[in-house]
Amino acid sequence: MITLTEENYIKAIYHLGKYGKDMVNTNAIADALNTKASSVTDMVKKLSEKDYLNYKKYQGVLLTEKGKHIAVNIVRKHRLWEVFLVDKLNFTWDEVHEVAEHLEHIKSEKLINELDAFLEFPTHDPHGDPIPDKDGNFKNIEKITLFQSIVGVTYKCVGVKDTSSNFLKYLDSNSIGLGTSIEVIHKEPFDNSVKIKRDTIDMVVSQNVAKNLYVKKL
Repeated sequence: MITLTEENYIKAIYHLGKYGKDMVNTNAIADALNTKASSVTDMVKKLSEKDYLNYKKYQGVLLTEKGKHIAVNIVRKHRLWEVFLVDKLNFTWDEVHEVAEHLEHIKSEKLINELDAFLEFPTHDPHGDPIPDKDGNFKNIEKITLFQSIVGVTYKCVGVKDTSSNFLKYLDSNSIGLGTSIEVIHKEPFDNSVKIKRDTIDMVVSQNVAKNLYVKKL
């Protein structure tokens, strides 16, 4: 049996390593999980012995295929639960992450497959992130950040990089959500803020906001 802590490590390594593609150093893992580097070293050695990852001293870790399978399954459960909470239990998108952090550790494969079918096989969660299917496949949307956008072009909001409650509440307060049409009016060289038009309303968003909002060209 894999423990909850082991699952959290594997998921963190999966995300830090760009979906398990890149090697991740132990300091990055320690920062992500808010723990000591020595604790990370002990855990990655244990995970290596279980063939969930390959660990090279002074270089970092890389998930094995077995480890990637575990990670993708956790991500799938997390995102399906987020869809369920928003679509069926009237949670808002800024409320679901913490709850889904607990629900993602439920082990029943039948429950998750039935949940997927009940939700009619959603491809993306409430934050725009792709949901892996039962075989681990998922559809990525071609996207850029608003910070990378071009003046004069109209985009559609397709996701968020920052899923913190504060950021999502900020977007809600400015009526920005998935599917919102955004025209880029001007980019300010002084502070890298971006002037946009949402519907008929002009507004200026900070560099930080622009770097955390994913858009796709219409």
